[in-house]
Amino acid sequence: MKEISMELIDGSSWLSPEEIASGVEEYGSYLEEVKYGEEQYEENLGWLDVEEWAGEKWITYYQELAADVRKNADAFVVIGIGGSNQAARAVVDAIGETGPVTIVWAGNSISADSIRSVLQELKGKSVYINVIAKNFETLEPGIGFRALRSFMKKEYGEEYVKRVICTGSEGSHLEKLCKVNGFHFLPFPANIGGRFTALSPVGLFPMAVAGIDISAIAKGAQFMRQRLLKESASESMALEYAVIRNLLYQKGFSMEMLSYFEPRYFRFAKWWMQLFGESEGKDNKGLYPLFGNFSEDLHSIGQFLQDGSNVIFETFLEVQDTGSSYVLHNDNVDDLFDYLDGKDFDEINRAAFEATITAHSKKFPCVKISVPAVDEETFGQLFYFFEFVCYLSAKILGVNPFDQPGVEAYKQYMFQALGKNENKIQANGYGAAVGGRSASSISF
Repeated sequence: MKEISMELIDGSSWLSPEEIASGVEEYGSYLEEVKYGEEQYEENLGWLDVEEWAGEKWITYYQELAADVRKNADAFVVIGIGGSNQAARAVVDAIGETGPVTIVWAGNSISADSIRSVLQELKGKSVYINVIAKNFETLEPGIGFRALRSFMKKEYGEEYVKRVICTGSEGSHLEKLCKVNGFHFLPFPANIGGRFTALSPVGLFPMAVAGIDISAIAKGAQFMRQRLLKESASESMALEYAVIRNLLYQKGFSMEMLSYFEPRYFRFAKWWMQLFGESEGKDNKGLYPLFGNFSEDLHSIGQFLQDGSNVIFETFLEVQDTGSSYVLHNDNVDDLFDYLDGKDFDEINRAAFEATITAHSKKFPCVKISVPAVDEETFGQLFYFFEFVCYLSAKILGVNPFDQPGVEAYKQYMFQALGKNENKIQANGYGAAVGGRSASSISF
C-alpha cells in the first residue's frame, strides 16, 4: 500500500533539528502510552483499535444494510452535526457517490431555508433517513429528525418506519424511540466521542450507502495503525508532527492552518478543524485550527499569510496523483496565456503549490503531508493518523483530548431562551408503536 509521508519545510529557521530531536526524545514515552491507550481514557478509546468498530464483521454488516437501502432509495438523508456527519461527508464529497442513491445532508443547521430546501429536494423521490446522535439532546439533529419524520409520514404513512435508521447510544432516548416505533437501530459506540467516529458506524454506514468502498477505508486505517505501532520514537511521523506543533505553540504561534490545493479536501478540512479545535482548545490552551482552500483563498488571505503577524503556521496536504487531467490548448485568441499552451491543469496546480509552500516557508514553518491519491485507502490513513496525532499532541499540551466542556456553555443559554425544561416528561412518552414492530440491532 502506498503510504502518506511528512516533511518539515522551514526556510525561516524557526525550528532547529536539535530542538525537534530533543522534543522527540523527551516525549518518546508519551508515544508508547498513546499506542495502546491510557487507562484514564479507556472509555474514549474505541477508535484506537481499528478492529473494534471497523473489523471485518462490522464492515460486512454496514455493507449489507447499505445494500438494502441502495436497492430501494433514490435519496438517503443523513441527519447529524459535527462529529456525526463530518467524516462521512468528507469522503462522499471527495470521492463522489456511485449511483443510484443521492446523499442529502440535514440536521446540521437551524436555518428554516435549509430545511425547506432539503424537503423540496426530496419531493417525488424514494427516501430513507439516518439520524445520528450520541445522546439525542443536540438541537440541530433533533429538529431535523422531527421535520423529516413529518415529511416521511405524509409520503409513506405507517410504512415510513421501515425507512428510518437511527444511530445512537444504547440506553439513550433515541434507542427508546426505535424500540417503540420500530426504527432500525445502529449503535453509536459508547467508547468513542463524536469527533473520533470516522471509523465506526457513524461514518462508515453513510459512506457505504453512497457506494464508497469502506473496506478499503478500514484497510488504510489498519495499515496506519500497524505502522504507528511499529515505529520507534525516533522514526515516528506522528510524534514528530505532535512535537513540531507544540514547539511552535510554545514559540508564540497561536494558529495552525491546514492548506491544500485540491478542493476535494474542503470537507475533510472541516473534519480536521473540529478534531483539533474541540480536542485541544481548553484550559485556555491550544492552537486555533483553520484551513486554506487554495488557490482560491490565496486571493483573500495570502497577503496576511505572507506579510501579516506571525500567528499562523501551515500544514499542507499534497496530492501526488490527483487522478485528473485537462490540457490547455491554443484557441487562437490572444488572451496573454499562450505560455501555458500544452500544459495540464494539474501541472499548473503543482507549480502553484510548490511556489506557495516555498514562499510561505520563508516566513514560518510549513509541514507537508504527501498523500498518494484521493481514494479510500488514503482517507483511512489520514483519519487514523490525525486522530492518533491529536491524542498525542493533546497529551504533550497537557489537556484531556476527549472532553468538550466549553461546548455546553452556549447551550444552557439557548435552552433557557427556548423554554426547555429538562425535567419535563412528555405525556405521550416516546410515541406510539407502529404495528407492534420493535427496533432491530446487531451484536457480535
